[in-house]
Amino acid sequence: MQLTVTPTPALLVVKVLAPRLEAREAVEFKAQMADWIRQGPRTIVLNLAEVRFIDSSGLGALVSVLKLLGRQGDLVLCGVTEPVLSLFKLTRMDRVFPMYGQESEALTALA
Repeated sequence: MQLTVTPTPALLVVKVLAPRLEAREAVEFKAQMADWIRQGPRTIVLNLAEVRFIDSSGLGALVSVLKLLGRQGDLVLCGVTEPVLSLFKLTRMDRVFPMYGQESEALTALA
């Protein structure tokens, strides 16, 4: 799974560089995110601007990350593409995950 991470004192900005987040990538994604959560800030901005498709395993991985953070953390999404946004709306996950159009908007909202 291709991810970049930009740590700051208050949060992590993680960008998914792969166009798909599906079963093959979901396990690795979840493991990497869990490692970062154990090491540092409990607020994460997840940039999905490159992602064009998420299957049920990918969605499950996002929910697992949210559960790992618990009430002591936040998982905020940004750059969600139209196909991915459609999935979030269909599954009503758009009510679970705060979403922003751009990374800068998410960072401003969390500041």
